[in-house]
Amino acid sequence: MDTDLGGSQREHWQGVYDRNPHMYGADPSEAARHAQKVFAAHGAREVLELGAGHGRDALWFAVRGLRVHAADFSATALDQLTRTADRQGVAGRVRTHLHDARTPLPLADASVDGVFAHMLLCMALSTAQIHALMGEIDRVLRPGGALVYTVRHTGDAHYGAGTSHGDDIFEHGGFAVHFFDRALVENLATGWDLAEVAPFEEGELPRRLWRVTQVKPASHRVRATTARDSDEPAASSRRSE
Repeated sequence: MDTDLGGSQREHWQGVYDRNPHMYGADPSEAARHAQKVFAAHGAREVLELGAGHGRDALWFAVRGLRVHAADFSATALDQLTRTADRQGVAGRVRTHLHDARTPLPLADASVDGVFAHMLLCMALSTAQIHALMGEIDRVLRPGGALVYTVRHTGDAHYGAGTSHGDDIFEHGGFAVHFFDRALVENLATGWDLAEVAPFEEGELPRRLWRVTQVKPASHRVRATTARDSDEPAASSRRSE
Protein backbone atom coordinates (compact mmCIF):
# COMPACT_ATOMS: atom_id res chain seq x y z
CA MET A 1 0.00 0.00 0.00
CA ASP A 2 1.17 3.54 -0.78
CA THR A 3 2.91 4.80 2.38
CA ASP A 4 1.83 8.40 1.65
CA LEU A 5 -1.83 7.51 1.27
CA GLY A 6 -2.67 7.82 4.96
CA GLY A 7 -1.33 11.33 5.22
CA SER A 8 -3.02 12.48 2.04
CA GLN A 9 -6.33 11.02 3.19
CA ARG A 10 -6.05 12.81 6.51
CA GLU A 11 -5.51 16.13 4.75
CA HIS A 12 -8.38 15.35 2.39
CA TRP A 13 -10.84 14.68 5.22
CA GLN A 14 -9.73 17.76 7.16
CA GLY A 15 -10.47 19.84 4.08
CA VAL A 16 -13.85 18.15 3.63
CA TYR A 17 -14.91 19.13 7.14
CA ASP A 18 -13.54 22.65 6.77
CA ARG A 19 -15.59 23.17 3.62
CA ASN A 20 -18.71 21.27 4.70
CA PRO A 21 -19.42 21.64 8.44
CA HIS A 22 -21.87 19.07 9.78
CA MET A 23 -21.87 17.50 6.31
CA TYR A 24 -23.83 14.38 7.31
CA GLY A 25 -26.60 16.24 9.11
CA ALA A 26 -28.04 15.64 12.57
CA ASP A 27 -29.93 12.40 12.05
CA PRO A 28 -28.15 9.20 13.12
CA SER A 29 -27.21 6.54 10.61
CA GLU A 30 -29.35 3.42 10.42
CA ALA A 31 -26.28 1.49 11.54
CA ALA A 32 -26.15 3.57 14.74
CA ARG A 33 -29.82 2.91 15.42
CA HIS A 34 -29.10 -0.81 15.16
CA ALA A 35 -26.01 -0.49 17.36
CA GLN A 36 -27.96 1.32 20.08
CA LYS A 37 -30.39 -1.60 20.25
CA VAL A 38 -27.51 -4.07 20.44
CA PHE A 39 -25.81 -2.06 23.19
CA ALA A 40 -29.06 -1.86 25.15
CA ALA A 41 -29.55 -5.61 24.87
CA HIS A 42 -26.06 -6.13 26.32
CA GLY A 43 -26.54 -3.63 29.14
CA ALA A 44 -23.96 -1.18 27.82
CA ARG A 45 -23.43 2.09 29.66
CA GLU A 46 -20.17 3.34 28.14
CA VAL A 47 -19.26 3.01 24.46
CA LEU A 48 -16.61 4.03 21.97
CA GLU A 49 -17.24 5.30 18.46
CA LEU A 50 -14.34 5.16 16.01
CA GLY A 51 -14.49 7.68 13.18
CA ALA A 52 -17.10 9.77 14.97
CA GLY A 53 -16.74 12.77 12.67
CA HIS A 54 -18.97 15.69 13.65
CA GLY A 55 -20.95 13.40 15.91
CA ARG A 56 -24.33 12.57 14.43
CA ASP A 57 -24.10 9.01 15.82
CA ALA A 58 -22.07 9.67 18.98
CA LEU A 59 -24.47 12.39 20.08
CA TRP A 60 -27.47 10.19 19.37
CA PHE A 61 -25.98 7.58 21.71
CA ALA A 62 -25.38 10.26 24.35
CA VAL A 63 -28.92 11.64 24.13
CA ARG A 64 -30.10 8.11 24.90
CA GLY A 65 -28.09 8.00 28.10
CA LEU A 66 -24.85 6.34 27.07
CA ARG A 67 -21.45 7.71 28.03
CA VAL A 68 -19.57 8.06 24.76
CA HIS A 69 -15.92 8.20 23.77
CA ALA A 70 -15.87 9.82 20.32
CA ALA A 71 -12.63 9.28 18.40
CA ASP A 72 -11.66 10.87 15.09
CA PHE A 73 -8.50 12.17 13.43
CA SER A 74 -10.10 15.47 12.38
CA ALA A 75 -9.81 18.23 14.97
CA THR A 76 -12.31 20.27 12.96
CA ALA A 77 -14.92 17.52 13.12
CA LEU A 78 -14.40 16.98 16.85
CA ASP A 79 -14.75 20.70 17.49
CA GLN A 80 -18.09 20.63 15.67
CA LEU A 81 -19.10 17.61 17.77
CA THR A 82 -18.17 19.35 21.02
CA ARG A 83 -20.16 22.49 20.20
CA THR A 84 -23.21 20.44 19.27
CA ALA A 85 -22.93 18.40 22.48
CA ASP A 86 -22.99 21.65 24.44
CA ARG A 87 -26.10 22.84 22.61
CA GLN A 88 -27.86 19.51 23.18
CA GLY A 89 -26.96 19.42 26.87
CA VAL A 90 -24.99 16.16 26.69
CA ALA A 91 -21.44 17.49 26.95
CA GLY A 92 -21.02 15.72 30.28
CA ARG A 93 -21.60 12.36 28.62
CA VAL A 94 -19.25 12.82 25.66
CA ARG A 95 -15.47 12.74 25.66
CA THR A 96 -13.59 13.36 22.41
CA HIS A 97 -10.27 11.82 21.42
CA LEU A 98 -8.10 13.09 18.56
CA HIS A 99 -7.02 9.67 17.40
CA ASP A 100 -5.42 7.98 14.42
CA ALA A 101 -6.68 4.49 13.63
CA ARG A 102 -3.13 3.22 13.14
CA THR A 103 -2.12 4.05 16.69
CA PRO A 104 -3.12 2.48 20.03
CA LEU A 105 -6.48 3.54 21.39
CA PRO A 106 -6.24 6.10 24.24
CA LEU A 107 -8.37 3.97 26.58
CA ALA A 108 -7.61 1.51 29.35
CA ASP A 109 -8.05 -2.24 29.01
CA ALA A 110 -11.66 -3.46 29.35
CA SER A 111 -12.95 0.11 29.77
CA VAL A 112 -16.00 0.20 27.45
CA ASP A 113 -19.11 -1.95 27.03
CA GLY A 114 -19.54 -1.45 23.29
CA VAL A 115 -17.73 -0.23 20.18
CA PHE A 116 -19.25 1.26 17.03
CA ALA A 117 -17.49 2.06 13.76
CA HIS A 118 -19.49 3.15 10.72
CA MET A 119 -17.26 2.76 7.64
CA LEU A 120 -14.08 3.35 9.62
CA LEU A 121 -12.49 -0.07 9.18
CA CYS A 122 -12.81 0.23 5.39
CA MET A 123 -10.76 3.41 5.21
CA ALA A 124 -7.21 3.51 3.80
CA LEU A 125 -5.99 0.83 6.20
CA SER A 126 -4.00 -2.21 5.11
CA THR A 127 -5.23 -5.65 6.11
CA ALA A 128 -2.47 -5.83 8.74
CA GLN A 129 -3.52 -2.47 10.16
CA ILE A 130 -7.17 -3.52 10.29
CA HIS A 131 -6.17 -6.61 12.28
CA ALA A 132 -4.08 -4.42 14.58
CA LEU A 133 -7.01 -2.08 15.15
CA MET A 134 -9.23 -5.06 15.90
CA GLY A 135 -6.70 -6.09 18.52
CA GLU A 136 -7.03 -2.67 20.12
CA ILE A 137 -10.83 -2.88 20.03
CA ASP A 138 -10.57 -6.28 21.70
CA ARG A 139 -8.28 -4.81 24.36
CA VAL A 140 -10.56 -1.93 25.40
CA LEU A 141 -13.86 -3.84 25.17
CA ARG A 142 -15.10 -5.58 28.28
CA PRO A 143 -15.91 -9.31 28.10
CA GLY A 144 -19.51 -9.72 26.96
CA GLY A 145 -19.41 -6.40 25.10
CA ALA A 146 -20.53 -5.93 21.51
CA LEU A 147 -18.81 -4.50 18.45
CA VAL A 148 -20.92 -3.19 15.58
CA TYR A 149 -19.11 -2.06 12.46
CA THR A 150 -19.96 -1.41 8.83
CA VAL A 151 -17.75 -1.74 5.76
CA ARG A 152 -18.06 -1.46 2.02
CA HIS A 153 -17.43 -4.79 0.33
CA THR A 154 -16.23 -6.24 -2.94
CA GLY A 155 -19.76 -6.25 -4.36
CA ASP A 156 -19.80 -2.44 -4.33
CA ALA A 157 -19.90 -0.68 -7.71
CA HIS A 158 -16.72 1.26 -6.88
CA TYR A 159 -14.70 -1.89 -6.18
CA GLY A 160 -11.92 -1.94 -8.75
CA ALA A 161 -12.65 1.62 -9.92
CA GLY A 162 -10.23 4.51 -9.71
CA THR A 163 -6.64 4.27 -8.50
CA SER A 164 -5.51 0.97 -7.02
CA HIS A 165 -3.26 1.15 -3.96
CA GLY A 166 -3.08 -2.63 -3.54
CA ASP A 167 -4.63 -4.77 -0.81
CA ASP A 168 -8.14 -4.16 -2.23
CA ILE A 169 -7.80 -0.40 -1.60
CA PHE A 170 -9.11 1.83 -4.38
CA GLU A 171 -9.23 5.63 -4.47
CA HIS A 172 -12.17 7.20 -6.28
CA GLY A 173 -13.13 10.86 -6.18
CA GLY A 174 -10.43 11.57 -3.59
CA PHE A 175 -11.69 8.95 -1.10
CA ALA A 176 -9.69 5.76 -0.54
CA VAL A 177 -11.63 2.66 0.51
CA HIS A 178 -10.50 -0.81 1.56
CA PHE A 179 -13.20 -3.10 0.17
CA PHE A 180 -13.80 -6.12 2.41
CA ASP A 181 -14.38 -9.67 1.26
CA ARG A 182 -16.19 -12.21 3.43
CA ALA A 183 -12.95 -13.95 4.37
CA LEU A 184 -11.65 -10.78 6.03
CA VAL A 185 -14.86 -10.42 8.04
CA GLU A 186 -14.56 -14.03 9.19
CA ASN A 187 -10.88 -13.63 10.10
CA LEU A 188 -11.57 -10.51 12.15
CA ALA A 189 -14.20 -12.43 14.10
CA THR A 190 -11.79 -15.18 15.17
CA GLY A 191 -12.33 -15.76 18.89
CA TRP A 192 -15.54 -13.71 18.93
CA ASP A 193 -19.18 -14.71 18.63
CA LEU A 194 -20.16 -13.52 15.15
CA ALA A 195 -23.84 -12.66 15.56
CA GLU A 196 -24.66 -11.11 12.19
CA VAL A 197 -23.32 -10.07 8.82
CA ALA A 198 -26.18 -8.10 7.28
CA PRO A 199 -25.98 -6.59 3.78
CA PHE A 200 -27.45 -3.13 3.25
CA GLU A 201 -27.21 -0.14 0.94
CA GLU A 202 -26.65 3.51 1.76
CA GLY A 203 -26.32 6.82 -0.02
CA GLU A 204 -25.76 7.49 -3.68
CA LEU A 205 -24.67 4.84 -6.21
CA PRO A 206 -25.76 3.23 -3.75
CA ARG A 207 -22.87 2.06 -1.60
CA ARG A 208 -23.09 -1.63 -0.77
CA LEU A 209 -22.07 -2.52 2.76
CA TRP A 210 -22.09 -5.17 5.42
CA ARG A 211 -23.19 -4.45 8.97
CA VAL A 212 -21.26 -6.76 11.25
CA THR A 213 -22.24 -7.49 14.84
CA GLN A 214 -19.93 -9.56 16.99
CA VAL A 215 -19.71 -10.15 20.73
CA LYS A 216 -16.65 -10.67 22.88
CA PRO A 217 -17.17 -13.86 24.92
CA ALA A 218 -16.91 -13.63 28.69
CA SER A 219 -13.87 -15.93 28.62
CA HIS A 220 -12.26 -14.20 25.63
CA ARG A 221 -8.51 -13.54 25.73
CA VAL A 222 -7.20 -10.30 24.24
CA ARG A 223 -5.71 -10.71 20.77
CA ALA A 224 -1.92 -10.70 20.74
CA THR A 225 -1.72 -8.21 17.86
CA THR A 226 -1.98 -4.52 18.73
CA ALA A 227 -1.86 -1.33 16.71
CA ARG A 228 1.84 -1.04 17.56
CA ASP A 229 2.43 -3.98 15.24
CA SER A 230 0.87 -2.26 12.21
CA ASP A 231 2.99 -2.08 9.09
CA GLU A 232 2.70 1.66 8.44
CA PRO A 233 2.76 4.94 10.39
CA ALA A 234 -0.09 7.30 11.21
CA ALA A 235 -3.09 7.79 8.99
CA SER A 236 -6.83 8.20 9.26
CA SER A 237 -9.39 7.42 11.91
CA ARG A 238 -12.11 8.66 9.58
CA ARG A 239 -14.72 7.01 7.50
CA SER A 240 -16.20 7.68 4.11
CA GLU A 241 -19.98 7.92 4.36
